[in-house]
Amino acid sequence: MQHGRRFYLDWNLFARHDALLLKRFQEEEDLHVYLMLDCSRSMGFGNPPKFDLARQLTAALAYIALADLDRIAVVAFASDIVADFPLTRGKGRILSLLKFLDGLQPSGEDTNLARVVTGFVHRDQRRGLAIVLSDLYDPSGFERGLDLLRHRKYEPHVVQLYDRGEQDPKGMLGDIDMIDVENGESRKVTVTEKNLRQYRKLFDEFQDKVQGYCNRYALGCTRTPADVEFDDLILKMMRLAGAVR
Repeated sequence: MQHGRRFYLDWNLFARHDALLLKRFQEEEDLHVYLMLDCSRSMGFGNPPKFDLARQLTAALAYIALADLDRIAVVAFASDIVADFPLTRGKGRILSLLKFLDGLQPSGEDTNLARVVTGFVHRDQRRGLAIVLSDLYDPSGFERGLDLLRHRKYEPHVVQLYDRGEQDPKGMLGDIDMIDVENGESRKVTVTEKNLRQYRKLFDEFQDKVQGYCNRYALGCTRTPADVEFDDLILKMMRLAGAVR
């Protein structure tokens, strides 16, 4: 049984203040941190792609946990679990983790969080933090998967990423070819100002839906565009975890 200093990520403060704050406390056991990384095709959208930031966050959060003697695992998913980095412990494992993350690409099919979580919770493993890094573009609804994590006594945290072009698709007026990034289907459409207003309204409603769900169940929730400056944040996180002096 481990005794010592613990670092706990305060996602609610991060969401409000755009800065990663850590709370320290004493805990008797090592914490299990499960990082669930969305590898569906929609995560490859954007400039830079959402997937780039998601991988950076996964690596940084894993390092913080490993540096504090917690155990981490990474579950890569799309319509189902597509790859695993098994539960591990110790800073010496970070290079293996980075190699694993480097080999992942956003190439899976539609996100199906409920199916992914169903497979995940039936594993023989200790409960712990379950950090979901995704755009949450799940045709069947992201709520079902998060519900299952809560009901099985995991502690879900949501990191929802989006591209600014998804938030406000400027220059999209007129006749264009729309391509579904998840399944590759193409369709010719005529986009009007009214269509763009409706789209922006739907996007904002979806963002509010994500935040509302997390607020309702007191889940940590970070919603962020994918083009945020991240290098300084990674270094700050590592310094707080005691890895960089």
